[in-house]
Amino acid sequence: MKTVLIIYPHWVPANLAGVQRPRLIGNYLKQFGWHPLLLTVDSKYYEEKLDPLMEKTVSEDIEVIYTKAYKVTTPRIIGDIGLRAFPFLKKEALRLCKERTIDFIWIPIPSFYTSILGRILHDATNIPYGIDYIDPWVRDITNQNDFRAKLSQTVARTIEPYAVKKAALITGVSTPYYQAVLDRNFKTTPVHAGMPYGFDPNDHDIELKGLELPWDNEPHCKPWLYAGAFLPNSHVFMQCFFESIAALKADGKWDADIRLYFVGTGQYPAKRITAYASDYGLENIVIEHRERFPFLHILNFLSKADRVMLFGSTEKHYTASKTFQCLLSKRPLFSILHAESSAVEVIKKAHADQFLLPYHEGDSQATIVEQLIAILEDFQKDISWQLDLNHLDAYTSKQSAKVLAEAMEQAILRIN
Repeated sequence: MKTVLIIYPHWVPANLAGVQRPRLIGNYLKQFGWHPLLLTVDSKYYEEKLDPLMEKTVSEDIEVIYTKAYKVTTPRIIGDIGLRAFPFLKKEALRLCKERTIDFIWIPIPSFYTSILGRILHDATNIPYGIDYIDPWVRDITNQNDFRAKLSQTVARTIEPYAVKKAALITGVSTPYYQAVLDRNFKTTPVHAGMPYGFDPNDHDIELKGLELPWDNEPHCKPWLYAGAFLPNSHVFMQCFFESIAALKADGKWDADIRLYFVGTGQYPAKRITAYASDYGLENIVIEHRERFPFLHILNFLSKADRVMLFGSTEKHYTASKTFQCLLSKRPLFSILHAESSAVEVIKKAHADQFLLPYHEGDSQATIVEQLIAILEDFQKDISWQLDLNHLDAYTSKQSAKVLAEAMEQAILRIN
């Protein structure tokens, strides 16, 4: 059995979205001939709130090696754990590469700076490496046009070419996430593969007893739930959403018992969801919890909501990995996504597109609102929700692990 060294500085019990990538794929790699050896940072160096329940979701097949990191200083100058842990990850990775038989190195990003380790380790040991784009490194910062964002992108455009130049494999949650990386940095295209986060069906079988729901203090309300980060490029969707509800309310076509819950939206820097709601006089029906909830809490919240909501991005490459969580909740789903997002196809195949609004570039706000009013009026009614989830097998994390295993094999063959 071959061994892949996965380098990712966060690990369970961290409750960050990025942790799901090595977890979901690592859980199944052994079934395809690869032993997953994860190099990470001890959780005592994390800034984020820990989620002990995450331990329930990890396969014993993943071997984990922990290392140190520099602690966050006061005042906070460097928070990125990829930077704080960099020298320790480098030292431990070099030791592992010299003492163990490592066949491949795979580095999901962000943290973006750990991608440099692939190049360093390859130069020192000749072991092939791959970089996995959970998010684009060089990206559109139109809605984050401050000094910090500009500096981050200047650094990205400087460092990314060095990090990826000798990579034997480029992967990502979808091809559009990394296509620009190939175009910018390679004359000869390396092996590459897109595979979604997918989902582990076992996660959805874990029911938490006695869990307090966000709407328990309003027992007679009808909770509509959006769970996950609020994206920089979904602001126009949120504005149109609330404008549509205000129009329905003005026409007496809005159910007064509905409450709109947005949980785990994060500490995003731009205009808040509640501020958009306030613009349209809807502050009394919108509840936002920006803090992250434990992963299994979210799955249980979704399954117990009256309706679930999915707001995507105006960028077509956004894959909306939370699509699977929404579908597997088996609750009626309202979604608004770029028409070319891969999530649209997933939703349609599941017969869950009854309340889907596909966004096309150039659509005006008035056009979006007009469509939303009709969709949201129907979304309030009694719904016979008959899903077809059989096709989702192609999107499981087991399938993503298979794609990665085959891509690593192909990369090794090309080198040899």
